[in-house]
Amino acid sequence: MSDNAAFVSRSASTGSGLRVAVKDLIDIAGSITTAGCRQVERTAVPAATDAACLAGIMSARERGAAQIVGKTNLHELAFGVTGINPAYGTPVNPLDASRVPGGSSSGSAVAVGSGDADVALGSDTGGSVRIPAACCGVAGLKTTWGRIDVQGCWPLSPFLDTIGPLARSVADIVTAMDLLEPGFKASVARSSTPAVVGRIRPAVDTDPAVDAAVDAALQMTGLDVVELESPWWQLLQEECLTVLLAEAWEANRHLVEAEHSLVDEATRRRLAAGALVSAPALLQGRRQRARFLEVLAPLFERVGALVLPSIPGLTPTLEDGPAVALGAFTRPGNLLGTPSLSLPVPVPRSHRRAATAHLPASIQLMALPGNDEQLVRLGAVVEAAASAA
Repeated sequence: MSDNAAFVSRSASTGSGLRVAVKDLIDIAGSITTAGCRQVERTAVPAATDAACLAGIMSARERGAAQIVGKTNLHELAFGVTGINPAYGTPVNPLDASRVPGGSSSGSAVAVGSGDADVALGSDTGGSVRIPAACCGVAGLKTTWGRIDVQGCWPLSPFLDTIGPLARSVADIVTAMDLLEPGFKASVARSSTPAVVGRIRPAVDTDPAVDAAVDAALQMTGLDVVELESPWWQLLQEECLTVLLAEAWEANRHLVEAEHSLVDEATRRRLAAGALVSAPALLQGRRQRARFLEVLAPLFERVGALVLPSIPGLTPTLEDGPAVALGAFTRPGNLLGTPSLSLPVPVPRSHRRAATAHLPASIQLMALPGNDEQLVRLGAVVEAAASAA
């Protein structure tokens, strides 16, 4: 394995089978869970049991079909989008060491992108699978909220937290999902591929090169693409952030308030913002899920999926990353609880710039909750079209 700060700890034995990396907020029996935070590590004891989501992987390991290669690094407490971690080191982006790996599942994306793992598990609360997938040029699936059991995973926002895989291809995403949910691959084979998709362009400052890449990939698929308005996007993003901040504070305030706390100052500031969210505001934010799923139901009767970029630009540099709104296109999916898939797509030659010519853009596909199978089938179509470009 390469020394790229992707891992907090590595497995002592190699074993055989599919190489799986596990984000270090997911419990593995006999190992401590740090959540990328020295304050957590200070009092951590080895987990007594495996997290519920690992049951299929552990079963595969017993058969020699999978091996866990290590626990991956992350943005501290999974509460950040850049993947920069002063305590454990920042995983090195395999596309460009001068750029952020994306967060919070930074180590998982880097482990896959650098070839140190075949698949990796991450968590996604506001984009934490899709953002690092986009930044590192790999695939990442945010699963339907509640589909994968999060028991035994360090909480950030229970109303939003999900577990999902990262991999180098859609086929490997399906393989990873079959470990998380045995039978998933067979379910995909029985599902259908959406024939009509809706292209949305939220009112977010987006790099024209990224928009062009998404449009070109869609054009190559031959799918029926419908342009849709999305005036509801900004409200969903704001309400997601309200819920995220409030619940993150409740889940982690004890770490900040501990004597001589080792929580990084930047994380402290983000967590402290959650203390300012009122109970009525939190309740209203949670209520938006059911409300907007009802509002959007007619839209999803027209299209099988929504399509937009995963992040509004190409992967930012380590210096610029903290100032970039990397979660602007991902948070609404968390509030809605929808499955969302991020895939790398090439930037058209007409939009390439010398400084970023080596970087792909990333397309994001979103479907109604429970339609994870149809989403990965659609992803395979987009992936094939993008690879032929």
